[in-house]
Amino acid sequence: MVVFLLVMVVVLALLGAVHWYVWRRLVRDVTRRGSLPRRLGTAAAVVLPLLSFAALGSARAGAPFRLQQVVAWPGFLWLALLLYVTLALVVGEAVRPLLRAWLARKDAKAAVPATAAAPAPVPEPVPAAAGPSAPVEPPATDSPAPAPAPPTAPAAPTDVSRRLFVSRVVGGAAAAAAVGTVGYGTYGVLRGPRIKRVTVPLAKVPRAAHGYRIAVVSDIHLGPILGRAHTQRIVDAINSTQPDLIAVVGDLVDGTVENLGPAAEPLARLRARHGSFFVTGNHEYFSGADAWVDHVRELGLRPLRNERVEIAAGFDLAGVDDIAGESEGQGPDFVRALGDRDRARAAVLLAHQPVVVHDAVRHGVDLQLSGHTHGGQLWPGNYLAELANPTVAGLERYGDTQLYVSRGAGAWGPPVRVGAPSDITLVQLASKQA
Repeated sequence: MVVFLLVMVVVLALLGAVHWYVWRRLVRDVTRRGSLPRRLGTAAAVVLPLLSFAALGSARAGAPFRLQQVVAWPGFLWLALLLYVTLALVVGEAVRPLLRAWLARKDAKAAVPATAAAPAPVPEPVPAAAGPSAPVEPPATDSPAPAPAPPTAPAAPTDVSRRLFVSRVVGGAAAAAAVGTVGYGTYGVLRGPRIKRVTVPLAKVPRAAHGYRIAVVSDIHLGPILGRAHTQRIVDAINSTQPDLIAVVGDLVDGTVENLGPAAEPLARLRARHGSFFVTGNHEYFSGADAWVDHVRELGLRPLRNERVEIAAGFDLAGVDDIAGESEGQGPDFVRALGDRDRARAAVLLAHQPVVVHDAVRHGVDLQLSGHTHGGQLWPGNYLAELANPTVAGLERYGDTQLYVSRGAGAWGPPVRVGAPSDITLVQLASKQA
């Protein structure tokens, strides 16, 4: 408990510092004291983080689902914007002194110094004509016209005005980059996942299973933002591939059956020759895993809870509960799922988290299908994901076991993906006997 409190204090202090930095660069440094823009910007710097905390905690606090939906969009989108505007502003710190120096040199060259007026020319005397009768010209009495006043040089910009200009340029560019990045990343999620095709050769797969197609979908994350329309897009995309088998490998939901049951209903229209299968992810245990297992069964999916089935094409399909279930006595049980099987047959394992691949290796699994990582979801989150997972995305080999990790079809928290596009993967098994 003490460690948890210390972590929370550090996290809150870090968030406070980041928000202060963003307020300083995007509000204080670019507006006049007491102006309306400064007051509005300051109010936003207070309200937006409060909405983010509400979006993160409203579900666990048992808030009405409608309220969760209201705070989710601004609260979660602000977290994504905060990330990218902070990164852009940090990059802008290197640009600021260069831009100020360039402006100072430009202003110095543009300043024109006052020039002294040239003295008026003195008229030469006219020589007298020869002889006594020659008239003598009287001396000129009119004084020369005064010279025009020299032009006044424009006032050089002050250092204060240059700092304000630079702050507005850098701040505006940072804000535009962040909004563009988050906008495109949001479009990618709401558009729906794309189909990715991967061929996996397995030595034990019989010739009859050559070309067998498994549609792998993970991390759909139905919740206050992604709802029924999102599910329907995923179902349509999966059915368009005409798979032999469908594997839903966890993190289907972020909420209860009561709130999200209608959003999951399109799953009943999944179509595959050998059926659709489901294993739990860690988020199911935040949302009532047993209730969701019962609900997906009603929708026509078969849950695999530390068990396996023999697929007619000639391989075993096994599934294990997620690690998060250990707190409820429902964690992965590889002995129960794989202990007494015929190891001459190929085994395909559905397990939400890639980290259990080492258990899969010990139990002779040929191919493990996982999700959980989202591929990092928001760059540079992929580097953090690499610290906690053996594989973040794609196909890799561990001993005699191959591991495929999907980036997932949805998004957790901000409905945004940057550098990690969502996918549904059509895994095609290849027999070496073919």
